[in-house]
Amino acid sequence: MENDIKKILDDYDRKNYATNVGTDMHIRLGQIEIDGDYTRGDDDLIQKIMSTPELPPLFSRAAQREIPIAGIINNRFISRRIDRMLINHTTQVIWILDYKTDTDKNTNRTKYIAQLHEYTSLIRQIYPKYRIYRLILWTHDWTLEHI
Repeated sequence: MENDIKKILDDYDRKNYATNVGTDMHIRLGQIEIDGDYTRGDDDLIQKIMSTPELPPLFSRAAQREIPIAGIINNRFISRRIDRMLINHTTQVIWILDYKTDTDKNTNRTKYIAQLHEYTSLIRQIYPKYRIYRLILWTHDWTLEHI
């Protein structure tokens, strides 16, 4: 019985820690803005962003962050929030960036890919002729994955 309680508490502590780390990372990334000489936010994260060629535009003033989006997919109402999005109306291209703090990329992978497909489906309702590129930034090892 004592071991069961300890296991339950350990599991709770691990989940709570993971949630806190993820929330903190989302807040820190959400505060970053990179635009020429004007840069604000966490210096360590800014350096990591700058070292990944595709990321700086997604953290520029032109990019949007924490974008609420909602609509109907397969007769079901969906409401989501996109971490970062950059729309180029001239080239008709949209970039979506989702941050993930998981240390195991495979545990929730199917769920995350489905989430990005929902974003795409909702955005296509607004911008049907635009090309949409989806990215996951795995923050634990700072890799960028195209979906």
